Amino acid sequence: MKRALITGVTGQDGSYLSELLLSKGYEVHGIVRRASTFNRDRIDHLALDPALHDRFVLHYGDMADGSSLRRVMETVAPDEVYNLAAQSHVRVSFDQPEYTADIVATGTLRLLEAVREHIQRGGRQVRFYQAGSSEMFGAANPPQSEATLFHPRSPYAVSKLAAHWHAVNHREAYGMFVANGLLFNHESPRRGESFVTRKITLAVGRIAAGKQQQLALGNLDARRDWGFAGDYVDAMWRMLQADQPDDYVVATGESHSVREFVELAFDHVKLDWRKHVTFDERYTRPSEVDHLLGDPTKVRTKLGWAPKVSFPQLVQMMVEADLEIARRG
Repeated sequence: MKRALITGVTGQDGSYLSELLLSKGYEVHGIVRRASTFNRDRIDHLALDPALHDRFVLHYGDMADGSSLRRVMETVAPDEVYNLAAQSHVRVSFDQPEYTADIVATGTLRLLEAVREHIQRGGRQVRFYQAGSSEMFGAANPPQSEATLFHPRSPYAVSKLAAHWHAVNHREAYGMFVANGLLFNHESPRRGESFVTRKITLAVGRIAAGKQQQLALGNLDARRDWGFAGDYVDAMWRMLQADQPDDYVVATGESHSVREFVELAFDHVKLDWRKHVTFDERYTRPSEVDHLLGDPTKVRTKLGWAPKVSFPQLVQMMVEADLEIARRG
């Protein structure tokens, strides 16, 4: 039975990845931060399942605390490590740049070092997945591929870029199996409520239920390559099953504007979005990323990965889930 360790296990990607690995017979261990309130809604169905008691295990740790990462590494002794932990909100990174850099960039270095030391002590191979981001491409002209030069436009993107190069350096300097996933935007009903896609679908559900009237948004012209998070975690797993470690862009190969997302979401409940959406400059960024469009040729040809959920299906899935939440609430 393979053993995997996931940082950021309580997040959107962590929950979908946990489900995928468990379905493949893995023993899954996750790192969670100690907090005064629990934030484990996305994984409660796994943590509370008696049938998974011995196969889904949580450990306290923190990306800001190298000693806790080393302790968990020695306790778990995983075959695969998936680093998904981050302060992942781009707009918030402008308000908390130092914290973002510490968790995203230096936190990744702490984890890589914990893995490297574990390999040295035990003499066994550990495969490492680093969650990169399309935000690293920033102002680079679309489409963006593995050969595109990075041009980050936020503290989050700069931090992710530093983490990317830490990962590459550990691969080249120490011969570690480290794969970087350059994932473009991926969403789901489990997306955090402060992210624009989920903010839209939550509002649509509440407006349709008569519990809200207006939705304030920032730049409606920004274009993103949006896919389904459940599809993207499969690409992560495939990267660590390859014969050699490498870096891969994971994307759908098509982009849509925030306005298009809004239109589809409101159309699903037969409402005119223009009667409900207002502009609020507080939601704009000091430096904007205008157009992200991934070229997934490499991950398709080398790993056989392709997205299964289309953009309209994704929007419909999220709206339906948030309609149900609005009805219950």
